[in-house]
Amino acid sequence: MATSLLVTGGTGTLGGHVLPRLRAAGRDVRVLSRRARDPEPGVEYAAGDLLAGDGLDAALDGIDTVLHLAGGPKGDDVVAANLVAAASRAGVRHIVYISVIGADTVPLGYFRAKYAAERAIAESGIPFTTLRAAQFHDLTLKVATTMAKLPVLPAPGGLRWQPVDSRDVADRLVELTVGAPSGRVADLAGPEVATLADLSRAYLRVHGKRRPTLPVRMPGKVGRAYRDGDNLNLDTAARGTRTWADFLVERTAEPAAAK
Repeated sequence: MATSLLVTGGTGTLGGHVLPRLRAAGRDVRVLSRRARDPEPGVEYAAGDLLAGDGLDAALDGIDTVLHLAGGPKGDDVVAANLVAAASRAGVRHIVYISVIGADTVPLGYFRAKYAAERAIAESGIPFTTLRAAQFHDLTLKVATTMAKLPVLPAPGGLRWQPVDSRDVADRLVELTVGAPSGRVADLAGPEVATLADLSRAYLRVHGKRRPTLPVRMPGKVGRAYRDGDNLNLDTAARGTRTWADFLVERTAEPAAAK
């Protein structure tokens, strides 16, 4: 199979939505994976380690466009530097990167690494497209599930999110990947803004649970950044269509349908 498109992070949550959309758009895809996998219709796999830089030259052989979805709690800056170096050697002509809203404003290591990755790509000399998105519903669900296990629901003052559905992000990324390099494009957030406590209460209601609420104050620079809304884009972000309530209803219905 001949393909000119490499996807990193193609086996993750977002990749699981992106790959079928790329196939529906008529694109054959090569996916960078940490271990060898058998090919699927329209999808081949190349083994490589982005953090160590191993296997990247072979994975990028013949590739024109890279959709960089791979990310983790740390090391995204190192991963991007390794990918950019290999992409330059391979003559890649377009890198599409998914980042996070607030990458340059929220004083946390995860955001700093994302911003460093943005800069590495933008300064590489390779034409690029960067999309910043809000926190996914999937991450919000993990946080809400964890908080719901506590006897008292923490309510961090001023902590607001704009959770976006990963399928909405996948739709936008496919548009950008099959299009021309566009630099940094408009951010993508969810259709609603809510406090983390309200998002967790919605989760509890769907599951027929209640918890008393304990207001807490986030200290220091991080707390100030969140209270100031540095993790939000209330003005210029494009908005997804699927709400947190829609997502919760779907996820609640899935286990019931499986029984």
